[in-house]
Amino acid sequence: MREEVQTNTHELDEETLFVVSQTFKALSDPTRIRILNLLCCNEHSVNDIAEELNLGQSTVSHQLRFLKNLRLVKFRREGTTLYYSSDDDHIMNLLHQAIDHAKH
Repeated sequence: MREEVQTNTHELDEETLFVVSQTFKALSDPTRIRILNLLCCNEHSVNDIAEELNLGQSTVSHQLRFLKNLRLVKFRREGTTLYYSSDDDHIMNLLHQAIDHAKH
């Protein structure tokens, strides 16, 4: 038997509400969606992302900072290069469900 999970909005504290709204804000931007989709399976440097998505390096860096602050992406340093990858499987699943829904 499957257990139903119920969450009442009055039980959510302000910090949780803020993080949830920021997460959906992150997923509402086409550039951030493209970046997250690219990072779903492999890590990439800022330059790789910029080249792959035909975006400016400063644009990519700005968007990655936003995503990193929400803990949606993480990075590792190799010399002077930062390599980014997805950091939240729940959000990646949500993103891919939304993409599947849009294509349906």
